[in-house]
Amino acid sequence: MTSQVSSPAEQTDGTVVGEQRKPGGAKDVRRLDRVIIRFAGDSGDGMQLTGDRFTSETASFGNDLSTLPNFPAEIRAPAGTLPGVSSFQLHFADHDILTPGDAPNVLVAMNPAALKANIGDLPRGAEIIVNTDEFTKRALQKVGYEASPLEDGSLDGYSLHPVPLTTLTVEALKEFDLSRKEAERSKNMFALGLLSWMYHRPTEGTEKFLKSKFAKKPEIAEANIAAYRAGWNFGETTEDFAVSYEVAPAAKAFPVGTYRNISGNLALAYGLVAASQQADLPLFLGSYPITPASDILHELSKHKNFGVRTFQAEDEIAGIGAALGAAFGGSLAVTTTSGPGVALKSETIGLAVSLELPLLVVDIQRGGPSTGLPTKTEQADLLQAMYGRNGEAPVPVVAPMTPGDCFDAALEAARIALTYRTPVFLLSDGYLANGSEPWRIPDLDELPDLRVQFAQGPNHTLDDGTEVFWPYKRDPQTLARPWAIPGTPGLEHRIGGIEKQNGSGNISYDPANHDFMVRTRQAKVDGIAVPDVEVDDPHEAKTLVLGWGSTYGPITAAVRRLRRAGESIAQAHLRHLNPFPRNLGEVLGRYDKVVIPEMNLGQLATLIRARYLVDARSYNQVNGMPFKAEQLAAALKEAIHD
Repeated sequence: MTSQVSSPAEQTDGTVVGEQRKPGGAKDVRRLDRVIIRFAGDSGDGMQLTGDRFTSETASFGNDLSTLPNFPAEIRAPAGTLPGVSSFQLHFADHDILTPGDAPNVLVAMNPAALKANIGDLPRGAEIIVNTDEFTKRALQKVGYEASPLEDGSLDGYSLHPVPLTTLTVEALKEFDLSRKEAERSKNMFALGLLSWMYHRPTEGTEKFLKSKFAKKPEIAEANIAAYRAGWNFGETTEDFAVSYEVAPAAKAFPVGTYRNISGNLALAYGLVAASQQADLPLFLGSYPITPASDILHELSKHKNFGVRTFQAEDEIAGIGAALGAAFGGSLAVTTTSGPGVALKSETIGLAVSLELPLLVVDIQRGGPSTGLPTKTEQADLLQAMYGRNGEAPVPVVAPMTPGDCFDAALEAARIALTYRTPVFLLSDGYLANGSEPWRIPDLDELPDLRVQFAQGPNHTLDDGTEVFWPYKRDPQTLARPWAIPGTPGLEHRIGGIEKQNGSGNISYDPANHDFMVRTRQAKVDGIAVPDVEVDDPHEAKTLVLGWGSTYGPITAAVRRLRRAGESIAQAHLRHLNPFPRNLGEVLGRYDKVVIPEMNLGQLATLIRARYLVDARSYNQVNGMPFKAEQLAAALKEAIHD
């Protein structure tokens, strides 16, 4: 067999970089550098499962990838309506990528609502695969279509593939003893099989997954596998799909190691388990279920073999109260929540500040205020984490950058909490929590040693020579107080929220002592050792873009675009938001312009302006979705030339 490879084209999103023309009427195979696929349908159509399985096979194939699940807050949103559309976007490539992509190259639309809700994001020439069985008159009218877009010419600028997915699925499963409704549920597996053929995805993992998922219902498992294979065979035999595509593994994008696909919440849960093992402490999670943090509770509940104890409390206050009690008892204590839960937990966080006990407060941010947008993303809890308590109650704040980085951020938050005896905020968000990427599994010798020394006996001598235990006698380097396990003979001491006397821990109403204790707690947080912020500035730029948290991917992608276009721009990203890195002021002072993109109305920018007297410019978005790289690149270019 011979093949002819065309000359490489310009490598942008989803462009052809080569083409193999097979003899004998066989279908062509085109090589792409990257592809962005979006599956969209009703909440009951299984789009999240479909996207997750395509992602898993793509990860096992070795592509770099980034995902964006997007679904309604309702358990079962109204079928066939625009608010009820659920989608899953996957960007995969043969090189390093940072975002789920701006615009899909391929849309799989299971009904008219899915088409109408997503067509505005597609560039001209994109491929659209539609389930024609769902384009009934009633379904079209429900979303405002006066005529079918499949017939009125409105989709002429796209590569349209009308496929009767439901009919084909039912036909493929006619040998099974299933009702038509039961058979129709497998249409997402038919679509997955078709897309797996189109992009040469492995199949073994999905078939193994289906057998495991439906182990107690083997006939359902076999039906889904049959639908999956039927979708693959349809792609192979139909004349409507004359071309399939290859995206080579991203062999040069990753350091050598063992990788797996991981979501932010899963990485965070694993990071907490690893932290407890490295600290040689039992892990205790006190939590109340709340979107999008609940997955951490679900995952940690599976790991009792690692000494993990999970407590699903009756409310947010009980969850953090139990966690703080576990911290007093000598556990690595964690409470997980989202913004509304942080508001309820604020009094107990202040108590943890006063007691000076290690406690991890994990806030998976979502759109607010109040219930807000439970399944969408936002970065609007930063000021709440910094100041959302009565009195002067400083708390360190750590924010991960990517889904995989949630693992390292959990270890870092635990290091700070255990070393400095303080509650620590870990600010993730819905985009990181639900999104996924390849993650290199670290070797054990790469993990930090987090072991702590509990108080063992008296640590102070009174004027009369008596040896006593002072619960607030501090380490001169860290200002951390001793951690005394309750029940240890001779280490009895008072606890509670009333101000304590420095050293002895006795209740004190002395104004001078309160002033000293407030300033000492602030000095402890200010003195936390954090790495310097690193600046990426290869061209001595005059404009710096500063980010934090999940904006890392879109910002970095935008910076790459600008530099390829000949622009000069510097980039820095903050993991530690309290305290700031010690060199941050000096870094900011080197640039004429500082731009801070945030998924809020300028919270980090407010802190930067107040702390460093820098005229930082905000670029803000609060629509529940992450930034697009093209959007950021345009805004940053305007800032450069302003």
